[in-house]
Amino acid sequence: MILLDTHPFLPKLSVFFGLLTSMLIFTSVAYSAEETKNAQDKEKEKDNRISLGDGIGKADIPMERSLTGFDNISETLSLWEFGAGGGAFYNPKYPASSEGRVFGLVLPFVVYRGETFRIGDGGGARAVLIENETFEVDFSFGAALPSDSEDNSAREGMPELDFLGEIGPQMIFMLGKYDFDKNAKGENIGTNIGKGRLDFRLQARAVFSTDFSDINARGFIFEPQISYQHRGFKHEDTAFNISFGAVFATEQTHDYFYEVRPEFATAARPAYDAKAGYLGSELSLGVSFRVSEDIRAFIGGSAQFHSLAANKDSPLFEKEVTYSIGAAFVWRFYKSQAKAKW
Repeated sequence: MILLDTHPFLPKLSVFFGLLTSMLIFTSVAYSAEETKNAQDKEKEKDNRISLGDGIGKADIPMERSLTGFDNISETLSLWEFGAGGGAFYNPKYPASSEGRVFGLVLPFVVYRGETFRIGDGGGARAVLIENETFEVDFSFGAALPSDSEDNSAREGMPELDFLGEIGPQMIFMLGKYDFDKNAKGENIGTNIGKGRLDFRLQARAVFSTDFSDINARGFIFEPQISYQHRGFKHEDTAFNISFGAVFATEQTHDYFYEVRPEFATAARPAYDAKAGYLGSELSLGVSFRVSEDIRAFIGGSAQFHSLAANKDSPLFEKEVTYSIGAAFVWRFYKSQAKAKW
């Protein structure tokens, strides 16, 4: 039986869904207003919100389109794809931990590109609530692997950090979409640089932990992020993405990582009561390329910055800068003849 620790969670959950409802009402009104614009306004809305100059063309890239997948930007995507993926990774055991772990994963690869419900393709699992040329609202899910306290010197003798999940709304704004091989008039200028897209994301998510016997609420996080994807630099199948985001969290989330209750205090690890605030920032870079028609490889890394974190005084806070690296592949066994409608 799955149990949920609801006593401290319900008031915050009410606030969370109140904010979600308000946001959806606001965006629904905005979306309705967009639908009433005349054809000239709609054409203008397709243009970039920011410009790289008159010498750069505007790429025809749909809002939803991931530039790091198997298919070229001009190809219509399949509704379903199946396969397998795997890789080797290194990351910190928890935010600001001085210790890391190396692990491997082999998982099924599943993509579904429905009009509302979508799985995979770089976006996790989510339900798209509102979508137009430059704006999207979805409800999505994220996850993080557990950390064993027995293998972590700073947390020795403390409860283990379980599998973490996140669920909540996300707003995505397309800031710009660029074709570096065309000028502003749409004329090909003979370069081989490719196309790119700049997005701004706002995520608000409820956090929970589970050891698969029960579920415990772990507060809420808020993460603004800016990201850039690029496809076709010198080769049409090569892609890269870079992103930077900052994470802010409630006290309950910080408690999970940094609180030391009196019963777990030692001479080297004094008791500590964590507080809400800034958790850290992350700069990520990834590169992907085609190995064969149905095999794609990925290499990436990120640096996490915690120098201004709210809980630097915790004995469990060890490093201001940490990093993660990984290499992976995806082997696609099947793609449907049916195509996505967006």
